[in-house]
Amino acid sequence: MRQDKHIHTPFCPHGSTDALEGYIEKAIASGFEEICFTEHAPLPDAFIDPTPLKDSGMNFTLLEAYFTSIAKVKHQYAKDISILCGLEVDFIEGFEQQTTHFLNQYGEQLDDAILSVHFLRDQNHYVCIDYSPKVFMAFAAQLGSITCVYEHYYNTVEKSIIADLGPYKPKRIGHPTLVHKFQLAHKENINDTAMIQQVLRTMQAYNYELDVNSAGLVKEFCLEPYPPYPMIKYAKSLGIPLVFGSDAHTIKGLHQQYDAIKELL
Repeated sequence: MRQDKHIHTPFCPHGSTDALEGYIEKAIASGFEEICFTEHAPLPDAFIDPTPLKDSGMNFTLLEAYFTSIAKVKHQYAKDISILCGLEVDFIEGFEQQTTHFLNQYGEQLDDAILSVHFLRDQNHYVCIDYSPKVFMAFAAQLGSITCVYEHYYNTVEKSIIADLGPYKPKRIGHPTLVHKFQLAHKENINDTAMIQQVLRTMQAYNYELDVNSAGLVKEFCLEPYPPYPMIKYAKSLGIPLVFGSDAHTIKGLHQQYDAIKELL
């Protein structure tokens, strides 16, 4: 089945205003049988978004409108394509209880969901690891090395897999090598194969799906999917379900680089 199950929407504050209908009509025209809208869930109330515009997650006041809008297009296009209502939920170390509460409150309205790590904690300070090369390098200097950032990222992803976030916890792990986003900017050759394999083995042990995310292929300082090709193959060898996601924030980005990945799925 041709499916794309990591798609953002006009409800994304750092995305585009492209209409849901435009995404859906492109998906139908491209021969996709199922798509899932996975907007960034609202961040916990007490969490201070470290990005300058504080636009990492959906505004909480728009959540019900989001659900209503997805329900409308699900019905409107029911004869043409399967549309799922989802969210991309942030795992933020230290905010597990608040995240569980959110999922318990809204989980019944979700057909699907992704659990992702974008924020890393250093004591009581948080950094958005994929915001910019400058922020990434400053955090590396703070921790002591690029390798330390990689280790911290994968450790946090493992914590997200193991964490008890209640019965509505997402069962798919989003872009587990997002820490590679600026690898061609820092230019250090970090051998993190063993770290990635450990994350994937933990995913296997806890029965998680893998978000095979093509967005990295079009990022100028990454130029590979999340995770990279050899690790997609490794995940497949472990029997981990592979789910393609374009991580599109615009209609133009929908299904980006699908042809480069589809043979591995």
